[in-house]
Parts: sequence; C-alpha cells; structure tokens
Amino acid sequence: MKKLLTTALLVVFILGMLNAQQSKEELSAAAANPLADLMSFPFQNNLNMNYGEHNRNVNVLNIQPVIPLFNGKFITRTIMPIVRIPDFGNESGKLTSGLSDMVLTGFYVPESKGLMWGFGPVIELPTGGSVRGNEKWSAGPSLVVLAQPGDWTLGGLVNNAWSFAGNSDRQDVNHMLVNLFAVCQLGGGWYVNSSPIITADWTAEGDDRWIVPIGAGGGKMMMLGGKLPLNLQSQLYYNVVRPDFGPKWQWRVQAQFLLPTSMFKKDKSIE
Repeated sequence: MKKLLTTALLVVFILGMLNAQQSKEELSAAAANPLADLMSFPFQNNLNMNYGEHNRNVNVLNIQPVIPLFNGKFITRTIMPIVRIPDFGNESGKLTSGLSDMVLTGFYVPESKGLMWGFGPVIELPTGGSVRGNEKWSAGPSLVVLAQPGDWTLGGLVNNAWSFAGNSDRQDVNHMLVNLFAVCQLGGGWYVNSSPIITADWTAEGDDRWIVPIGAGGGKMMMLGGKLPLNLQSQLYYNVVRPDFGPKWQWRVQAQFLLPTSMFKKDKSIE
C-alpha cells in the first residue's frame, strides 16, 4: 500500500510540473466545485473519535480521485477507504486495518446556467471483506446540485444505495448519504468551509438511524514547488445526533492535488 501511495504521489507531482498557470483564487474556487472540469486527487483523513465505553477511535483515510471525461460532461469519483478499526472491548489494541468497501460514483453534467447539477449511479463494492465491509454489492442514484455566487460555493450531494447481491447471511444494505457544503473564498487562496456528511441507515431503528454533524473549518490553496496546485484543509465536527454506539467527534484533514484538464489540451496559439 505504501508503494502504491508513493507511486501515485510521484505521478501527480510530475504531471503537475506541466500544469498551465492559474491563479490560486481560480483554483480554490474550482476545488470547491465537485463538478469542475478538473482532475482532483484528494487524500482525506477522517478521525472518528469516542466510540464506546473506552472512547476508542476509528481512522478512515479516503483516497478519492475525481476524473472528468468527455470534456467535463461526465465526472467520475472513486473512494478507496483505508480503515483502522480498534478493539472496542479494550482500552488499547487493534482489531483490523486495510481496505474497506470501495464506492464508485459517476455524474452526467448537463449544460446549465447559474445552477449546476449532475446525476448518475453510485455503486458500492464489497472489497472490505467480512470485518471491514458489508459483503454486499449495493447501488442506487446520486445527485449533486451547486451554485457559485460571488465568493461562495453552496450546494449538496445526496445518494442512496440498496444491496442487490452478496453474502446472503449478512444484513441487507439500505443507507443514505447527504453531503452539504458551503465555501467562502477569502482571497490569496484562503477560505473557510463547512461540509458535514449526514448519514441514515434505514435498516436501523429510532435514534440509531442517523448521524448528523455540525462544524466547520478552513484551508488554503498553495503551489507546491511553484507549479503543483495543492489544497490543504482541516475541519472539526460534533455529531449532535448519533447512534448509541457511535462517534462523538470527527476531525477531518485533507490534502488535495489538482490537475486542470486544460494542461492536456493542445495550445492552438503555438501552431
């Protein structure tokens, strides 16, 4: 896994050195837009804190490349979660670590003015096995809507997935995810943002069904080595609604490498 991460970072860095110049402000606004015609390689670490009587923590590193296709008319996002799950019954110790269930999403982006939107399928792959995953194949619809008035980016993403195949001895999957986001550009590549991820497990009952966080953070767009756009951010959330056995806090840290697709297009001015 370390070799894979090192190779991915090296490829991104070399490609970034070829990148056409764009201002930090333009790149920061594009990074806030999940439907931008922009290749993005986020490494998002989520530390979910205070599970159970021993206040144990679950760490999830999401490697989630975003690749636009067909001149930005179709956006793909792959989430590869690397998890570290503790032994909740003890004050210390690890239960398991490794790849959890992967999530693939594709958005068709129609031409629009003002309000941007995209829709498509979400598919969950049972790559986490019996300990780190559901052992179920799941799929459903996904929708994202956003607007960028002035220095703001406002919008949300919602999907719901149902299991359709997999281990018949495991519980069926039926869950929803709502990712709201609000970003305000402050200038010089700096911004403040809030992007809580609300989830609902429709197979659970009562208060065990929902996780609803509140919180915010901020970040900055910078140019690594003067060439490679790198977006760094950190956010902290408190789960005001959560299951009886669920995390109280989440600390999110993200490093996002950006590669505008324009860098691969032929410059007709030099012909």
